[in-house]
Amino acid sequence: MLPALDGGGVERGTLEIAAALVRAGHRAIVISEGGRLVEELEALGGEHVTMPVGRKSLSTLRYIPAVRRLLRDEQVDILHLRSRLPAWIGWLAWKGMPRTSRPHLVTTVHGAYSPGWYSAVMTKGERVIAVSDSIVDYIRSNYPKVDPARIVRIYRGVDPADYHPAFRPDAAWRERFFEEHPQLADRWILTLPGRITQIKGQLDLVEIVAGLKARGVPVHALLVGGVHPRRQDYWQRVQGAIEEQGLGDDITWLGPRRDLREVMAISDVVLSLTTKPESFGRTVTEALALGRPVLGYDHGGVGEQLARVYPEGRIPCRDHRRAVETLDRWYRQGAPSAPDRVPFTLDAMQRETIALYERLAAPGAGVATRR
Repeated sequence: MLPALDGGGVERGTLEIAAALVRAGHRAIVISEGGRLVEELEALGGEHVTMPVGRKSLSTLRYIPAVRRLLRDEQVDILHLRSRLPAWIGWLAWKGMPRTSRPHLVTTVHGAYSPGWYSAVMTKGERVIAVSDSIVDYIRSNYPKVDPARIVRIYRGVDPADYHPAFRPDAAWRERFFEEHPQLADRWILTLPGRITQIKGQLDLVEIVAGLKARGVPVHALLVGGVHPRRQDYWQRVQGAIEEQGLGDDITWLGPRRDLREVMAISDVVLSLTTKPESFGRTVTEALALGRPVLGYDHGGVGEQLARVYPEGRIPCRDHRRAVETLDRWYRQGAPSAPDRVPFTLDAMQRETIALYERLAAPGAGVATRR
């Protein structure tokens, strides 16, 4: 269960686990409000049930009986909760079922949520998946009553068949892309993936591009990500900052893209400027797997990833001066080489998750822990 299937790391991970379940001969049912990824889910053999379980309204509580019926009628073995409000709906539905016929409950802590009762629902699973060591530490620090034996660290990962240093966009894609964006000709390209939200650092990017321009770097930055209607005020602030700094010809918003891999592959550097510690930077791993240098704030899962794979790319959070100095040096002297392989793979994530499901669903396994 999750709010919607419009895009993002949680949504992509949901599809990847659905694909692994189907390949293993299981059913994969996703409950969400829907979105542009539903078609992809169904194409890979998954099923979608449309319920707006992520809407922040008291009326959302009315879906509790519907979820409970679905769990009962479809004889669901595992209920996997991936986001807080849908998790409350799913947990309350699950809690109202007889103990002996409940599915097993798995939750994934995808981020360092604000601690408290509302976020605590993400720790109620029989097994609680943490997507990085930083999230394991977050759970232990903020929810000390959670039995450490219930916490399972499973990194998210990328498919090396799709993300590898030898990948290059085909000639037709390159011709079309650069025809659509002639402003990129002879520019040093920085790409900042991520939805347009305050924590993703688009305003930080504006300051960094201004600093590089002042040093004579022929930089052009790409913003890749969608703007939710509720984020229009922030997006206007970003556009205002771009105009105020005179960077209208130096920063391009591409919107949400299905070809982010190709965009990152033609970039000189990929950035991660999230101002709040992230649990795991999926695009950081994707970019490094493509052999692209990454500059990112040294905290949370991104700091953890960079420390293991590309320590030269770590800078203190919001240290714009350090970012400008580092990028200026990389432009003039060349960035340190990215590794040939990254340790975070899609296959490992899928295998470890399915193995966790199968251990829980095995006859007689963990029934006593169904609280």
